Amino acid sequence: MTTQPLLRALPLFPLGTVLFPDGLLPLRIFEVRYLDMIGRCHRNGAPFGVVSLTQGQEVRRPGAEAESFAEVGTLAVIREFDAPQAGLMQIECVGTQRFRLRSSELQKHGLWTAEVDAVPDDVPLALPDDLQHTADALRRLVDTLDERRRMEGGDGVRLPIGEPYRFEDCGWVANRWCELLPMKTELKQRLMALDSPLMRLELVSDLLARAGISK
Repeated sequence: MTTQPLLRALPLFPLGTVLFPDGLLPLRIFEVRYLDMIGRCHRNGAPFGVVSLTQGQEVRRPGAEAESFAEVGTLAVIREFDAPQAGLMQIECVGTQRFRLRSSELQKHGLWTAEVDAVPDDVPLALPDDLQHTADALRRLVDTLDERRRMEGGDGVRLPIGEPYRFEDCGWVANRWCELLPMKTELKQRLMALDSPLMRLELVSDLLARAGISK
């Protein structure tokens, strides 16, 4: 289990999505407030916090209300960075540590910063026999997408799941299905914030059954 001290003045990126630990997140950055933030994070090798919007839009409009966002978010680390032209950045991030907001502050230039406490990582937990089908179905999906990509010379559908694969771990399997299954952002947020990876996977199993992805 990872422990981490309180982070102060963590830059936040409120988004209409939920970032899970080990999840991949591609972003196109063009707002000035985020161009500066992402540039500094990239130069310093520092993370930023992704939080799910509960009010407001990703792109701020004149006269719009300030954003509101969930109390639990995930640290994002930039692993790919490109600035193809002035005023545009294209990045891919990976989710790492979950955190809980202690306080947040809207800066004059429109950027949110926060003091946060680390949320403990999921305890590594083997899949029980009655939930093994969730990992088997995920493995089949990954193998299918990987094979399609190879057949298309690497130009096909990009895998939305990053290696290393951990099909034997409850939390990892649950998180990947949460990213892939169509569900409301509010539900994804509740699942991400759960302390129990086993409970998260049990709920995912129910969602898979409703989606017709059976044993």
